Amino acid sequence: MASTLTLLSLLLSLTLLPPPLSAAANLHRTTTLFRSQPNFEASSLSAADAPPTTYFEVTKPISLPNTKPCSYLLLRHDFAYTYGQPPVLADYKPPSDCPSQNFAKIVLEWTATCKGRQFDRIFGVWIGGVEVLRSCTAEPRATGIVWTVKKDITRYYSLLMSNQTLAVFLGNIVDSTYTGVYHVNISLHFYPAQESYRTDVFGYGEMGARFGSGADLILPISRNLPLNDGLWFEVENSTDVESKEFKIPLNAYRAVLEVYVSFHENDEFWYGNPPNEYIAANNLTGLPGNGPFREVVVRLDGSVVGAVWPFTVIYTGGVNPLLWRPITGIGSFDLPTYDIEITPFLGKLLDGENHELAFTVTNALNVWYIDANLHLWLDSKSERTQGKLLEYRASPLSLSILTNFTGPDGVFVTNVNRSIISSGLVKSSHGVVTTTSLQELGYSNTMVMGNDGNKQILNQVINFNSSVDMDVPAPSIRSANVNRGYSFYLYSDNVDKGDGSYDSVANLTLGFKEKVQKSSGSGISTTRLKNEQKAQGTMLVKGNLVVSGLGSTQQVYSYSSDKWCYFRNVSSSNYTILHDEVSNTCRYDRCWPYFTRRNFLGSTCDGVKKGLL
Repeated sequence: MASTLTLLSLLLSLTLLPPPLSAAANLHRTTTLFRSQPNFEASSLSAADAPPTTYFEVTKPISLPNTKPCSYLLLRHDFAYTYGQPPVLADYKPPSDCPSQNFAKIVLEWTATCKGRQFDRIFGVWIGGVEVLRSCTAEPRATGIVWTVKKDITRYYSLLMSNQTLAVFLGNIVDSTYTGVYHVNISLHFYPAQESYRTDVFGYGEMGARFGSGADLILPISRNLPLNDGLWFEVENSTDVESKEFKIPLNAYRAVLEVYVSFHENDEFWYGNPPNEYIAANNLTGLPGNGPFREVVVRLDGSVVGAVWPFTVIYTGGVNPLLWRPITGIGSFDLPTYDIEITPFLGKLLDGENHELAFTVTNALNVWYIDANLHLWLDSKSERTQGKLLEYRASPLSLSILTNFTGPDGVFVTNVNRSIISSGLVKSSHGVVTTTSLQELGYSNTMVMGNDGNKQILNQVINFNSSVDMDVPAPSIRSANVNRGYSFYLYSDNVDKGDGSYDSVANLTLGFKEKVQKSSGSGISTTRLKNEQKAQGTMLVKGNLVVSGLGSTQQVYSYSSDKWCYFRNVSSSNYTILHDEVSNTCRYDRCWPYFTRRNFLGSTCDGVKKGLL
């Protein structure tokens, strides 16, 4: 019997360990996890003459001022056999030869090429211990590939204005089978500010003069060098606690924790993991379990201050690698980060003592990579600020699990809710500012197992609503409200061909929607993002090897703000772009299905009418 989707997904997953071992493909006889070849293209004599394929993640272009950037190459390195080796280090120095030292935008550019055979690999980029990029490599082909990631890192402005150490970790393996070497260039582009240009980072300071500015200090909540790994913490199970002590300056008046998260190995496809009782009842040794719900819990000195229910990033080798060539999965080249407002807790941090931030993952299996950056705003007119916690409520998880199965077939429904609210005041030279932070999270996952355990259907939706309200000594309340929805649908089935091989079919829909609304004395600004991928693929698997396959992907990306819009509709099949439409016209009247698998928002038009989009 061929494997379920969960096992098949692991078959095609990201590997951070030495080349995997083989194991039987039968679900009921599997005793160890295994993964397929990362690609099955045959090399040809003409491969050296063919141009490389350009891979890309669909996202909006970065809004830039109309100024000439000061650009320089930060690192050039070939990542060959780097698994278990120290990160690549280099000296970082801010640009000294720019005509202006006042920058409106700072952009990190990662460009890499690779040729041959290789798994997808997770990697991170740190400056001064602060992570600025978490990403996944593309899987190469015999004719070679190239891809570029551009990330706006303006929020790290204060960090980038002083000398630091750059660290880049990409754990790769090169041998007679896995031949792909990642040739990497990392550049920085500093764009001088125009007089009329203004960033849109939410902050406050100098009674409005610096509204929109980034933090004055960023502390790394990560592991310290030297290491033979990335600077991230590794959470290996549900009881594992990873933490770091820190101390903040006594004149801080705002604090935001930015969390980086990625999931691998037994939990790379956590959203498809069945309950343990199902595994035990069917004697499925070696199959990852603990159910499909995961939560990253952030604690400050033992108290829960925030939670991350992560977006379901599918790496470039996941489910069916041909789905992500050349259009990669949402978030795979630039994994999302998650901000937690901890300003209300400054009262306990402004004592000059060490404090602890700790991370756990509910139901975790090996392994989760987590670290964070603590963004701090400092009062330049005061040596010391004062704070007080006014309100704090962190509800326990409201978790319900319904199971109904007979043998390897059945239905599992998981619903989870949580809310966290905190409020506190800070006294500074700006006056008394009261900050209230609210997180509301909702989760639903329906898993159907059929066809004697060979078929798996997943429907998952995560809702995340957060708000930060700042009552400042001014006529208005400054606030930021973020509403996010993550939808995920996956269908997989395996058909036995009778000759030791089977056909694997997988169809998926991946959606990300976001509405951000910010208000201040100068007015209200709103941005909306809708991003949806649909992908269909088949593979013929024989002897634990993928011998042929087909993958097609369609994606619609729509972004709008008060200043500009961006729209892209693109589709591909087996490395070939079939359609690519790009527009900067705001298309408020365009109705295209969104999250329709679970009637999440209906259509774009319905969402607009309901005020959700």
